[in-house]
Amino acid sequence: MDIFNIAVLNRVVAALPAPAPFLLNSFFRELQTEESEEIHFDVDSGRRRLAPFVSPVVAGKVVQSKGYVTKSFKPAYIKDKRVFDGNRPFKRAIGETIGGALSPAQRLQLALARDLEDQLEMLTRRQEVMAAEVLRTGKITVVGDLYPEVVVDFGRHADLTPAALTGTARWGQSAGKPLENIQDWSLLVTKHSGAAATTVVMDAKSYALFAADPDVKALLDRFRGKDALNPTVLGEGGRFMGNIGDFDIWVYAGWYEHPTTGTLTPYLPDGTVIITSPDLEGVRAYGAIKDEAAGFQALPFFSKSWVEPDPAVRYLLLQSAPLIVPYRVNASLCATVL
Repeated sequence: MDIFNIAVLNRVVAALPAPAPFLLNSFFRELQTEESEEIHFDVDSGRRRLAPFVSPVVAGKVVQSKGYVTKSFKPAYIKDKRVFDGNRPFKRAIGETIGGALSPAQRLQLALARDLEDQLEMLTRRQEVMAAEVLRTGKITVVGDLYPEVVVDFGRHADLTPAALTGTARWGQSAGKPLENIQDWSLLVTKHSGAAATTVVMDAKSYALFAADPDVKALLDRFRGKDALNPTVLGEGGRFMGNIGDFDIWVYAGWYEHPTTGTLTPYLPDGTVIITSPDLEGVRAYGAIKDEAAGFQALPFFSKSWVEPDPAVRYLLLQSAPLIVPYRVNASLCATVL
């Protein structure tokens, strides 16, 4: 069997253990694929109108359908291309018994699976960065090689990105009121979207100050039984810390390697508090793969491999055209508390 055959390659990728990023798995679960290179998405305006009163002997009043805006965006293209070393089958694989217990063919399959898994994890981290950005700002900035910087603004209401707390109003300071802040910010989300914003996600430093507040200490229920977990929130790096009333409190500690500086960078900067809801209706959207070998299909990602004859080099390529979309963008708020 040719393990580098396109059909086999993509079956291998599909069978690999799926990465479990916290923000994507919690708030952007749905998939949307497009048969064009552009991604189309609707943004709910969140208007809450009243039914009109009229006399029973008067003709009915014509009411416009609930409004939403359809936008389109041509996403940047992800192309993870790497050289697949043909000598790897003849070297001991990581974790293999000293002296070698695997055949060259087995090592080749293992090496291919590891490279494919790494490509998939890198793609997932890129989308997790996008998810964090859209939850924090209501926008996504897309920039890359030969792709000019574009800001995709989903139109979140300005109230939902409040000014950073300053002076003694910051958490941990004399006038800081974390519990009051959470309650007020949750009401803002409900005001602008109608969603019940009861899921609170914060970085570790913010949580330490939150949990130390006397008002929080008196009410925080740290019960970790199965019934207390919010089933809509899951993924690596997220820890359920307890609840206060109907607020579920989570800490997210996750990092990625910054592509330009190489430094470990947190998905949530220190002082970040996100209040949101499953009603965000988050979607992972993908444009069509612009590759004849893929049949120009609407796929989340596509892998292929080929050999350049001179010099003899095998390449492995993963392609994707992703965009993270909050259909109800006003169902989230992000504040800076430090």
